[in-house]
Amino acid sequence: MVRLGRAFGRGLSQPKFQGIRFRLGVALALALLPILLLGAFQAQQQFRDQDIERRQDLQLAAERTAASAKARLDTTSVLLQALRPEALELFCQPRLTALVTRLDGLDGLARVTATGHTTCASQALAANTPPWLADARSTPWFQRLRAGESTVLARAPAVPGQEPGLIVALRLERPLGAFDGAMIAIIPLTALQPDVDDPALPEGSEAALTDAQGRILTATDPDAFVLEGRTQLAGWVDRARTDGSSIFEADSDGRHRVFAGAALAGRDVYALISAPAPGLLSWARLNPVNLLLMPLAAWLAAFLSVMLFSERIVVRWLDYLERVAAIYARGRFSVRPVQAVNAPSEIRVLAKTLDELAENITTRDAALLASVEEKDALMREIHHRVKNNLQIISSLLSMQQRALTDEPAKAAVGDTRQRIAALALIYRTLYQSDDLRYADARIFLTELVGQLIASESGRGHLVTSSVEADSLVVDPDKLAPLALWLVEAVTNAQKHAFAGRGGDLKVRFRVQGEQSLLEVQDNGPGVDETVRAGVGRTLMGAFAKQLRGTVEMVPAEGGGTIARMTFATPEAVIPTDAADLGTQPQPRR
Repeated sequence: MVRLGRAFGRGLSQPKFQGIRFRLGVALALALLPILLLGAFQAQQQFRDQDIERRQDLQLAAERTAASAKARLDTTSVLLQALRPEALELFCQPRLTALVTRLDGLDGLARVTATGHTTCASQALAANTPPWLADARSTPWFQRLRAGESTVLARAPAVPGQEPGLIVALRLERPLGAFDGAMIAIIPLTALQPDVDDPALPEGSEAALTDAQGRILTATDPDAFVLEGRTQLAGWVDRARTDGSSIFEADSDGRHRVFAGAALAGRDVYALISAPAPGLLSWARLNPVNLLLMPLAAWLAAFLSVMLFSERIVVRWLDYLERVAAIYARGRFSVRPVQAVNAPSEIRVLAKTLDELAENITTRDAALLASVEEKDALMREIHHRVKNNLQIISSLLSMQQRALTDEPAKAAVGDTRQRIAALALIYRTLYQSDDLRYADARIFLTELVGQLIASESGRGHLVTSSVEADSLVVDPDKLAPLALWLVEAVTNAQKHAFAGRGGDLKVRFRVQGEQSLLEVQDNGPGVDETVRAGVGRTLMGAFAKQLRGTVEMVPAEGGGTIARMTFATPEAVIPTDAADLGTQPQPRR
């Protein structure tokens, strides 16, 4: 019963991560994990869809942002169509000058012949003709017009004192299609500045126009288009020329940005938007968070609900039964699991089983206690009768001793009486003790020495005695040889050390771990060889062997003899609580 209780107690004290709460929580978390996985998959899909939408919105915003610039270029192209040489006729320069004056966003108009020379220009251009216009035969835009392109846009080469501009060149042809030069308009780049007021653009967006080589023509913030790898802009222009639009990401101005744009006018001018790259919690990621939070909230709600109901329905009742079982393990069976009447049926069955177990154990313990009490009463009666019988034998021997005239015979009978008295003292000690199964050697030896000295006190000189003994609980089987050895040792001292003179007797009993020591010391003249070989010495050796010990007779300091027995310390098995039959006995010293 005790071993089972201890094993059960060890089971109850397992670490928390091995308990039912932890295991149930892990099982529920794994069972509900598909909800989180589904939410993560849906969130990822939503992220992807929203990223596509964001790129499309950015692309459309780029086209809307450059709408004014595109309108300006389209208007200029229409103007150049209307200003063909046949429409100019006379007064070419005044008419071109008047148009430049009346129209905003024009720096100049000019007519270039098929040989690349300027024949007519507005007043500002005529007064300060830039080198690329004075002789345009070697310029790339003129070569492209001669090759057959109808309209070419190019950045005007920088000239000191003149504002940067964009060349819009229109191919002129003769009636049979031969190249006849070009009409040129110069638009200041400031007039083509893109607009970033579109509400669809994210905060921090910038806009720019680039040429076919990816060089910035104009921008709201040029630093936003300074890329770590300059070739990325040229590569973007190549993709935009092929697909009509393109989106790419790059590092600019110390942060990661997203670039989107489209061809603005033919293959020469492109609109480009630079927006900060969205972070995890930016405007482009906030909407899918709801998609992730909702499954997470559902997972937590389901997990907490199941754990709460499991706690209320199962776990708390198991804890209650565990506390009841722990009380039973400590030997208290008066507590019954009455609160389990409100528990589920399975828990009630378990509680009823525990209640029946406690009832059966209580009934069994009561029967065992009654049996033990009856046995103790019988054993005390037996010990009492044995003690009385030994006393009767001692009295008979006393009568026989008085009838003897032979002194050696009388001495032998007296020694026998003392041995019988020692055995009687053992039984008297047992039936007078609280427990019949053991006795304290210190109390017994003290009383035995007093009895031996008192029995001889009226027959000779005075003998004083002292006992120094450690407490040692032993069973009766070990107590008998210990008592008989002490009787022989004291008797020898009375016969040989104190005969005709009296003296002082010292008895010492020491427990030294695995070994114990019992000494009888007198202050007589010492022991001769005849005493060493006597019957008493033989009996002392026999009693010592029963205790797995040895005997020696050594001289004492200051005179006298010490009879010493060294033996293995006897261990008595004693229950920690004599009234608790369910407790495992333990050795005690």
